[in-house]
Amino acid sequence: MKLHEVVVVDFFGDYKESELMKDICSRFKLKRKPNYISASNEEELFRHAFEGNIPVILKGPTGCGKTRFVEHMAYTLDLPLITVSCHEDLTAGDLVGRYIFKGNETVWEDGPMTLAVRHGGICYLDEIVEARNDTTVIIHSLTDDRRLLYIDKTREVLRAHRDFMMVMSYNPGYQNVMKELKHSTRQRFMSLVFDHPGVGIEQRIISSETGLDDEMSLKLARMGEKIRNLKGFGLTEGVSSRLLVYAGRLIKSGISPSEACRVAAAQSLTDDVHMVESILDIVRLFWVDGECASGVKPE
Repeated sequence: MKLHEVVVVDFFGDYKESELMKDICSRFKLKRKPNYISASNEEELFRHAFEGNIPVILKGPTGCGKTRFVEHMAYTLDLPLITVSCHEDLTAGDLVGRYIFKGNETVWEDGPMTLAVRHGGICYLDEIVEARNDTTVIIHSLTDDRRLLYIDKTREVLRAHRDFMMVMSYNPGYQNVMKELKHSTRQRFMSLVFDHPGVGIEQRIISSETGLDDEMSLKLARMGEKIRNLKGFGLTEGVSSRLLVYAGRLIKSGISPSEACRVAAAQSLTDDVHMVESILDIVRLFWVDGECASGVKPE
């Protein structure tokens, strides 16, 4: 087999990189700047990882900003972002590609990973621990010094584009014996650890995402901090920034704060009625039932 940078002549004939494929890949570039507020030096670390061809794992609880961060960095670095939501039925073919019928012929169609490898961009595997181990093994040759992707069906060996970057994410709290990232995979990546933001940063996030004033955003952030203290005492996971933003948007639209927090936070976090009531007790520390966003009770 003869190795080329992008194209390998194989048994099936010449695979030529087409302008159509470039157009498809360019569609994955973000058109608008994502709203992201840094918590530390994660942007600088990610930039250095990209420049050094170092794959990155993002670890953190649900709704803490991992995906938004990847979107922000893809926009900042002007790279296509190709996202795959991993699940237990994900196959290697889903990532690499497959032959499909088109008209009267059979043609090869690149999968999301192959698109990023061939044309450049960030391949983002979200919740990687949900994928089967035999599927994730195919990324090993891409995430060491080789930076190669082997495609058996087309007999190609692709050397990754200079702008290719592999990024994966997962929630360590959801890992178990059956769904744990293998060390043979883990030790190919640099890790960035995310957590729920502090009150000050979360206030800015809520305000920028919802349009609420600083006082109301601060109340939601402080409420979120107290609810997270219930983790391990009946709650499997603390309330995410995402849910606090949802509550903020409902409040902004005219829903009372207590009702907004009930439907967007308390009832989303647990099905246990006693736990829901415990969360609502925290909500009542900040808002009286039926209180309007302005702090004035409706008539």
